[in-house]
Amino acid sequence: MKRENLTKYAWLSILAASLTIALKLAAYYLTNSIGLLSDALESLINLAAGIIALLMLRAAAAPPDEEHAFGHDKAEYFASGIEGTLILIAAFAIGWTSVQRLFAPHPLEAVGIGLAVSAVASIINLFVGFVLIRAGREHRSITLESDGRHLMTDVWTSVGVITGVFLVSVTGWFVLDPIIALLVAVNITWTGFQLMRRSANGLMDAAVAPKEKKTITEVLEKYVKNEGIEYHALRTRESGVRRFISLHVVVPGEWTVTRGHQLCEQIENDIRAAIKNAVVFTHLESLDDPASWADLELDRFEEAHFD
Repeated sequence: MKRENLTKYAWLSILAASLTIALKLAAYYLTNSIGLLSDALESLINLAAGIIALLMLRAAAAPPDEEHAFGHDKAEYFASGIEGTLILIAAFAIGWTSVQRLFAPHPLEAVGIGLAVSAVASIINLFVGFVLIRAGREHRSITLESDGRHLMTDVWTSVGVITGVFLVSVTGWFVLDPIIALLVAVNITWTGFQLMRRSANGLMDAAVAPKEKKTITEVLEKYVKNEGIEYHALRTRESGVRRFISLHVVVPGEWTVTRGHQLCEQIENDIRAAIKNAVVFTHLESLDDPASWADLELDRFEEAHFD
């Protein structure tokens, strides 16, 4: 699927958020439950996150240009980071409202129909969250996966709130309602920090996952064994859907440039076949040249001389 076509999932998220906001606000007005209000506020964040996801997915789908030769994939990390920030703002608002209600508990009204309405909203989030997570994994989109995980967190939050409101109606302990809302705030705070941390890792050019790194080395070791070559300075980084991989291929000195170049082309093709959406760069060096062994470190910036 083309990257620009992923925006249909963002539209699905926006539609789901709009429906659940309406349903949860209706549940709040019916019951006067601060727990259900906190659940509705989190859905407002879902709506904002869906809109941001739509914008960032469109930006990430733009092809490389003169000013962005490596593409625009990192735009997705901004969506994840912004969503995490919005979640933290929502958690603060929920916590502030909950503390006020904690010292002035209110009785609940029309609990049965209110919980039923909230349950319908949770079912919508459960379905859409599952769809977004699956699409995010399939298409390596951190934006969709983050949005989906946020919705799934919303589902569990709603389950807790519904259970709590039910207990309040049964026991008459009105103080349980703001306590549950505070627990909701703590829960989504953790989600917000997780999303922000993952976004920061992507923006900091984190290496590919260990499983993918192992796949790359398996491809290279095959050539080491069969062709008598070596390699070093293997570097990897993630950028949205893309994986950037670079390495030095060290071949026998008597090889011709043509033979060495053909081998590098084969290695690049094999890595691209093994790692989806990989961009591979190889640098050819000679086993017989001492200079080939002067750049083994990952960071060669300090080796540069500017005098």
